Amino acid sequence: MKMLDELSRRQFAKQIAKTYLGVNALAYGSELIGESVRTPSARYVIFLNMTGGMTHIDTFDPKPENKDVMGETTAINTSADGIQLGNWLPKTAQQMHLASLVRSVNSNQGAHDQANYLLHTSYQKRGTIIHPSMGSWISKKCGKINKTLPDNVKINGGSGIIGAGYFESKHGPLPLGNPNAGIQNVKKSKYVEETMYHRRLDASRVLNKDFNQDFPQKQVRAYTDLYDNAISLMQSRDLEAFDLTKEPQELRDKYGTDNFGQGCLLARRLVENQVRFIEVSYGGWDMHNDVFGNMETKGAVLDSGLSSLLEDLNVRGLLSQTMVVVASEFGRSPEVKAGRVGRDHHPSAFSVLFAGGGVKEGYVYGKSDKRAHYVEENGVDIPSINATIAYAMGLSVEKITYSPSGRPFKVSNGKPPILDILS
Repeated sequence: MKMLDELSRRQFAKQIAKTYLGVNALAYGSELIGESVRTPSARYVIFLNMTGGMTHIDTFDPKPENKDVMGETTAINTSADGIQLGNWLPKTAQQMHLASLVRSVNSNQGAHDQANYLLHTSYQKRGTIIHPSMGSWISKKCGKINKTLPDNVKINGGSGIIGAGYFESKHGPLPLGNPNAGIQNVKKSKYVEETMYHRRLDASRVLNKDFNQDFPQKQVRAYTDLYDNAISLMQSRDLEAFDLTKEPQELRDKYGTDNFGQGCLLARRLVENQVRFIEVSYGGWDMHNDVFGNMETKGAVLDSGLSSLLEDLNVRGLLSQTMVVVASEFGRSPEVKAGRVGRDHHPSAFSVLFAGGGVKEGYVYGKSDKRAHYVEENGVDIPSINATIAYAMGLSVEKITYSPSGRPFKVSNGKPPILDILS
């Protein structure tokens, strides 16, 4: 009887949402959790991926009392009381009242490929299965808002893109190697007249109809979906979302004319056009040599892009519904290696920045020890980073999804979100 009562309450809650709101609650990205429907605090995610292992000591977790650890880096005050950053991020320091820092992240992976896979999927890399990335989970589970544009976009990605995994390929990211170039090859050839163009499309549909009905396999559906989506996108005015020339030059310069800064600006434009998940990659953080010389250049690029993004989203009223995450696969060692003046891989303790989308403002969660070597308080593993994103987007971290082979998986490997950083 108790089980039936529970089921009845769940059915009742779902039916109320459908009857009085006129839609299924899932269309807005929320899932039934326990016995109630939880409203998402975020509708969009901008994930800034610092590939190579960003040094936490020189950015988000300085240790000014320990000169041996800091080297040439100094700590500066920020717009958030009691929070300091490395001196390489002065513009971001002025936006810290909008963000939270998690200074107690740790990983069990210390090699780039494996650690990056874990960061994107919450699972360890296996030879027997490819897991979906966080962007693919959101694309599949949260529901489209803009019916034309892709839900999942990756900017500045290389060849090793982690995509849809065992989900349909349409949930994988649309890769954009250069944010200034937009989407390539989305216009019909000039020599093809409009009437001929539409006749070709109609002929293709007729020829493919019987084949698609006879072979309803996943791979065939994936190709058909890709084809149909491409045609829809080619005919849409929403393509202008990818055109950065629509932005004032002064604002483009403020973000930074490099690919990362322009990628952050493009991410903001895509959020304005209701794209669910945008990842912007910025590589070159593998600083085994000349860490402080590298920080002078890399830090400046990150600083302009990140600070401008936070300020721009806030001014436009978009930050409250957009979760911005700055993460890396691991941190860098507190020891500055003599001779080469570099920091090595360090998964034992590092930091992640969250802002917007229901995140507390001017808040720090967790603590590393006095050398930023180990986690001292409130340790957080990598899957909980993704669980926090999923939770803010309205997804249940406990709900089981089955792969085509029948294996059970959860959006963040079942790990809990960091609820303390959410308001």
